Amino acid sequence: MLGIGNKGGSAESSAINLIGIGTQIMGDITSAGDVRIDGFLKGNLKIDGRLVIGPNGKVEGEVICAYADISGEIKGTLNVGEMLALKSTAKIMGDIVTGKLSIEPGAVFTGTCNMGAIVKNINSTGEKSIASKTA
Repeated sequence: MLGIGNKGGSAESSAINLIGIGTQIMGDITSAGDVRIDGFLKGNLKIDGRLVIGPNGKVEGEVICAYADISGEIKGTLNVGEMLALKSTAKIMGDIVTGKLSIEPGAVFTGTCNMGAIVKNINSTGEKSIASKTA
């Protein structure tokens, strides 16, 4: 874990975690800080900060984060609380739930997208109840 400049927050929330090219991780990752993936992750990813997936980065599993900049590949559900940016080299195969979405020309997205909605809860049958955001 690489810590960079603590701006009044805790050391955990300002940490930047890097999964480099050639690194493969099988398992779930949870982090209070930011995460950059240039390698391969097969598992679920839950972070409180920003997710950056580089052009060589690949993730297979569920992703939950506050902000995301995607240049690589994701196969699975992507839930971004605030802003999701898909760069021109991004490839998403799965469903997206996000507050705001930016897609550059050339990005590939196969799935459904719920934008500007908050997933309120999951009832006992597993169905999601979605309510619109109010400003």
